[in-house]
Amino acid sequence: MSTSHAKAAATFLENRPRVAWHDQALWFVREKRDKMSHAVPEWEELRQMAHDLKRYNITHLAELLQQFEANAQKNGVVVHWAADAEEHNRIVHELLQSHKVHCLVKSKSMLCEECGLNEYLLERGIDVVESDLGERILQLMHAKPSHIVLPAIHIKREEVGELFEREMGTEKGNSDPTYLTHAARKNLRNYFLHADAAMTGGNFAVASTGEVVVCTNEGNADMGMACQKLNICSFGIEKVVTNLSALGVFTRLLARSATGQPTTTYTSSFRTPQKGGELHFIIVDNGRTEMLANREHEKMLHCIRCGACMNTCPVYRRSGGYSYSYFIPGPLGINLGMLRDPKRYSGNVSACSLCLSCSNVCPVKIDLGEQIYRWRQQMDALGVANPEKKWMSKGMKFLMDAPSLFNTALRMAPIVNKMPRPLIYNRLNAWGEARDLPKFARESFNDWWKRTHKTK
Repeated sequence: MSTSHAKAAATFLENRPRVAWHDQALWFVREKRDKMSHAVPEWEELRQMAHDLKRYNITHLAELLQQFEANAQKNGVVVHWAADAEEHNRIVHELLQSHKVHCLVKSKSMLCEECGLNEYLLERGIDVVESDLGERILQLMHAKPSHIVLPAIHIKREEVGELFEREMGTEKGNSDPTYLTHAARKNLRNYFLHADAAMTGGNFAVASTGEVVVCTNEGNADMGMACQKLNICSFGIEKVVTNLSALGVFTRLLARSATGQPTTTYTSSFRTPQKGGELHFIIVDNGRTEMLANREHEKMLHCIRCGACMNTCPVYRRSGGYSYSYFIPGPLGINLGMLRDPKRYSGNVSACSLCLSCSNVCPVKIDLGEQIYRWRQQMDALGVANPEKKWMSKGMKFLMDAPSLFNTALRMAPIVNKMPRPLIYNRLNAWGEARDLPKFARESFNDWWKRTHKTK
């Protein structure tokens, strides 16, 4: 059963100051992105090049993945293939179990979030420690990410200060970001040094070299992978790129689009295992080949997970990540959720103003807003259309198909301006629950045009 985005957003909207703060914080990131893009004269050429490269990658996916596997194996890497989330989690667990791993230190990975890896391992007695600062905060809070790049963007520093006071014994009332960051580093250092294995996701997998490239700002992926002998990288099949030249195009776009930086602080390559250690790559499908078969929505596999669509989305910025039923929020999550399970995630489709800002900022030129519009046209055929909206649409069609009735309704509309408020704002007027109706003009545009443009 689908969960309505509007109903889920109501809780977030109760705290108006937080809504305003959340909106401003994300718009600040969007503005940084704009400044960076304007500073690169060939920005639009790069976007088109990235679009074309992704198109090539997706249409040559089998060939590139085989090339990647062969080159990775030449580098001494053990390559695994996972058809779905269950197989991915089982492979990871078997690897950890065979090496008697009790504690896994892990950097941020939305694929692992997609597969539910942390819960899977914890149920089997393996401790998982998130090393990304935002993810670590959320792990200690027993919460999920609300953004794919800025997972704890919805949490204020005062809340983090209180959390660290409880969990790490930091100074009471000290919410200085630098102080809290140092406290987190000190706390994580022990896990980096004494964990039994390390794991990370992958931003890109380079077919020509067999390496996985990870882009971070904290260096936590590097720390984990450097300190442990058993290392694992898992990523979706769509992350493969042809060669290092293509990689250069994407890395020029990624950080500028995601956080408004020229590049991430760390762009790390994992190609060979450590001396005396093991490096494992897990290549995951989990429904991606089915997405590839959907001609109207296959472009979703072009996504490089920069999060720019969320930073610009007026609905996401004002409703928060937890108002979406899919684990990825915003325009990206709306489309991916519908590809995953339309009946379960159709409630998110209404969370779009069709402003198309998401399409305009996407670094690989995915038509995100247009795809959401196409999903809306399919809602009835999929059996997930809202009955109330269907009746409203039929009523509007009936009215607009009859010009005389439509014009009569326009002339009568100003009566509403003088009606008692309870007759207008009640349970039948869901739109009016959070806003007032505009004042209806005394004269319709049609009547004004006929009156002022009479042929003489």
